[in-house]
Amino acid sequence: MTTEEEVARHYSHGALERAILDALQASGKSVDRLDPSDLSGVDEFHLGWLAATIDLANDMALSPGMRVLDVGSGIGGPARYFAEHHGCTVVGVDLTDEFVNVATALTQRCGLADLVSFRRASGLSLPFEDETFERASLIHVGMNIADKGGVFREVFRALKKKGVFAVYDIMNVTGDDLPYPMPWADSLDTSFVEAPQTYRDLLKQAGFVLRSEKNRREMSLTLGREMREEVARHGPPPLGPHTVMGETAPVRLGNVMLALAAGTIAPIQMLCQKM
Repeated sequence: MTTEEEVARHYSHGALERAILDALQASGKSVDRLDPSDLSGVDEFHLGWLAATIDLANDMALSPGMRVLDVGSGIGGPARYFAEHHGCTVVGVDLTDEFVNVATALTQRCGLADLVSFRRASGLSLPFEDETFERASLIHVGMNIADKGGVFREVFRALKKKGVFAVYDIMNVTGDDLPYPMPWADSLDTSFVEAPQTYRDLLKQAGFVLRSEKNRREMSLTLGREMREEVARHGPPPLGPHTVMGETAPVRLGNVMLALAAGTIAPIQMLCQKM
C-alpha cells in the first residue's frame, strides 16, 4: 500500500455522512437545508478552527469571482467558507473518496453547489491546466505529505501570475519527537511534520516569494482551553472532531494539544506569491 493509500485509509470513516446528519438532527437542525455554520464543529479540522479560517481568508484577500484551489479539502469547511463569505468559486481536491463524497453532499445541503465542487486527486498531480487559479490553500495537509516540494511545484503551476498560496500547517519548531497517535497519523509511517525553515526553503525552490508568516500557537491554545472548559460544563457537543475520528479522538486530540502546549509544534501560516 502506498503512503497516499495509507493516508486515505486513515481518514476513511465508513459512514461519516450518516454520523454527521444524525448528530445534526439530534441537535435540532434541519438537514435538508443547512447553514454552513451548522457544520463548523466538524468541518474546520485544523488548529484554530473557524477563527483560523476567517483570518486566513482575510489574509488571502479573497474577492468575488476569484477561482480558489483548496488542496486537501477534507469535508469542505474552508472551501464553503471562502465561497459563502467571499463569493469565490472554489475547487477542493482530496485523496479520500469518502471525504470528497461527504463534502459534495454537505455542500449541496448548504445551497453552495454552484460555487463549490470537489474532486478526488493528489496534490502531487493536480488535474488542472496551468494558471487556472488566483488563490490556493493548503490547510493542515502537509503533515501527511513527504514530498512537499512536489505539491508546491504543482500549486505554483496551477496558479496564475501574482497568485497567492496560503499554507497553514502544523510544523515542528523544536525538532523533538511527537507523541502518537495524532489526528493526522497513527505513527511516523504517514507523518511528515517538518520545521518552518524546510517549508520556506521548499516554497522558494518551487518559485514562490514568501510575503508573510504567522504563528497561531497562542490562539490555538486559548481556543482549545475554552473548548475544553465548555465540554467540562456542558458535555461534548453532538457534532465535533470525535464525529470524524471516533473513539480515538480524546487520545489524538490530547496528544496534539500536549505537543502544542510544550511548544514542540505550532500551527504556522505562510502566505506566498507567484511572481
